[in-house]
Amino acid sequence: MPTYRDEVVVLRTHKLGEADRIVTMLSRRHGKVRAVAKGVRRTSSKFGARLEPFMVADVQLYQGRTLDIVQQAESLGAYGASIVTDYDSYTAAHAMVETADRLGDAEATPQQYLLLVGGLRTLSLRAHTARSVLDSYLLRAMALSGWAPSLEDCARCGAPGPHDGFVAQLGGTVCTACAPVGSARLRPETRAHLRALIAGEWESVDAAPDATSAAASGLVAAYTQYHLERGIRSLSHVENLR
Repeated sequence: MPTYRDEVVVLRTHKLGEADRIVTMLSRRHGKVRAVAKGVRRTSSKFGARLEPFMVADVQLYQGRTLDIVQQAESLGAYGASIVTDYDSYTAAHAMVETADRLGDAEATPQQYLLLVGGLRTLSLRAHTARSVLDSYLLRAMALSGWAPSLEDCARCGAPGPHDGFVAQLGGTVCTACAPVGSARLRPETRAHLRALIAGEWESVDAAPDATSAAASGLVAAYTQYHLERGIRSLSHVENLR
């Protein structure tokens, strides 16, 4: 059976037998990969620490029938060590890798890989609030998958905006005629914050009031979970991150 190399981000791991692990990874060129890492739970393992969640590595894999086998692993980014020491960063990172795992079931592209690596690196550096990094990642990941939210024209009928209704199920902002009763209201400052998150305008994001950031976070969470069709369990632990 052939072998191949790729850069990967470790999304999650599961114990297998007494000393092995099944490692789920998002790779740069081969999409989502599930592989067995033999003996990594032993203290003598040469690459066990390189295959923990949030770690970025260059791996060589042996292609198996159902699961591949990790033969080598070299660290490219030891972000996990920094992330796990901060609760906010840790819970945000979990939500990010869970989202990447879900999106990888449908399609995984080099852009999704690079986006996740960049998000984890930013969390490890504590450059911005963990929730803002998470919100920016979620919006960009959804956009790369073809689900960018409408923030100007009506997502349902196309009427020119801006509009102040927001309905996740309809694709974003909606006009008065299309907005169901009880729709969320999108204030101008929240719309501007969402745009800044998508564009990576961090000076603007960091300067936003807490109320604006919190309102945007709620819309981002609702939009992402609706389009992924299943809830992101990790988001329940990050609702109050700020």
